[in-house]
Amino acid sequence: MNYAKIAALFVVAFMFDQITPEILAYLAHFGGAEAAIANSLWCLSLILVFGWACSKFAEGTVFPNFTLQLLMGIVLHDALAPIASSIMIAVVACTALAAIILKGGGDELNRLDIVKIGFPTVMIAVVGYLITFFVMFPILMALGLDGKTAALLAAILGSTDPAALIPTLKGIVFKDEYKRLASISVAESALNDAVGAIFVAAIAAMILAGNSVESMGGLVAGLFSAENMLHLGGQFLFGTLAGAIGFGAMHGYEIYKSRDHARDVCETTYDFAIVLAIPLVTFLLAQVIHGNGFLAAFVAGLLANYNHGKKFFHTTLHTMEIQIESIAKPTIFMMVGPFVALGDLWDTALLGLLVSAVFILVARPVAVMLSMLPTNLSMKDKLFMSIVRETGVIPVVLAVITVAQFPELTLLMPLTAWVVIWTLTLLPAITPWWTRKLGIVQ
Repeated sequence: MNYAKIAALFVVAFMFDQITPEILAYLAHFGGAEAAIANSLWCLSLILVFGWACSKFAEGTVFPNFTLQLLMGIVLHDALAPIASSIMIAVVACTALAAIILKGGGDELNRLDIVKIGFPTVMIAVVGYLITFFVMFPILMALGLDGKTAALLAAILGSTDPAALIPTLKGIVFKDEYKRLASISVAESALNDAVGAIFVAAIAAMILAGNSVESMGGLVAGLFSAENMLHLGGQFLFGTLAGAIGFGAMHGYEIYKSRDHARDVCETTYDFAIVLAIPLVTFLLAQVIHGNGFLAAFVAGLLANYNHGKKFFHTTLHTMEIQIESIAKPTIFMMVGPFVALGDLWDTALLGLLVSAVFILVARPVAVMLSMLPTNLSMKDKLFMSIVRETGVIPVVLAVITVAQFPELTLLMPLTAWVVIWTLTLLPAITPWWTRKLGIVQ
């Protein structure tokens, strides 16, 4: 029944999109600030209403709500046109929401567990990311992409994001010796999202500086130059430092709340503002000291570890999770729509399928097998990790930011959309079968 509702929803959205040019033309007559306010409220309303509908109708189907929201944004391409004409608003919104999501990713992980799985996590999240990048770049060039698009696309899509996989993993009962696989998968995503953000910024800086990225030799020479290595090191170092300072602020807030709790002071409705503000201020601090803001937000969340700490935080965190699922993620995924029309998606369908297949079937297994050589993971562990190749929130954010810098790279956003669609839809669906095939579940 929900499949029929999904089909009907997309038909309604398509028909609605056909009449929106007249509506937007009417709103434009307001002029000045009134027109800007009207356009903003129009786009926000569409994202909230259709994002909610996609989440509702996705229940009980094989389609993750994220996939439907991304496709819905594309169907509403003309309706969301004001976002494309004010691209910096999209960049700011996506960046702020991604910082909050990454802080939540740090909350999700138990920092005590991270110590146990730290080495394999760092290997797959950092070394594995680099292997993925250097495997994909020449393949993308061979598929006909120019050097700039190939380098940026390989960097953007190098991050995994098991957002749709997490509910699947929670429904799988692993054997004791394989239980750490779920934790490694989630931890990898959180860490290499930050790695991806740093690497994309480095590639973009190289291109803006006029460095050649039209060959593997030129790309490697630019990436591993002394200047760029110092830049990358600074991004990691100062991003981590900003995250530690953000953790200090969160720890101070925890002490403050502990005193309230000791006096039986109930959690107030406005506490959510502080939990929301800290990752944003942490991101800003990282930028000020030339560190990576995404890494800073993640580190602050991981060190504070609110999800695994005092129970009086649980209500606030539950509220944050609701806001992320109902507002932040639909906004980010539907933000693809203003930059990709249905025609663009159709024109790149075959190329998008090929790129997605290479990421899933070639780059990911190679990255897992090579990066995990120094670890004690078994072959079954590696085969399971080879299928965790989703691409989601942070790559979409990075794509939006990159398109703002390089609007002439017209293939960047459609191909990102295709990889997100294929990986978010296909991999969560086959994961339960794959775990049974490997014999790692009870």
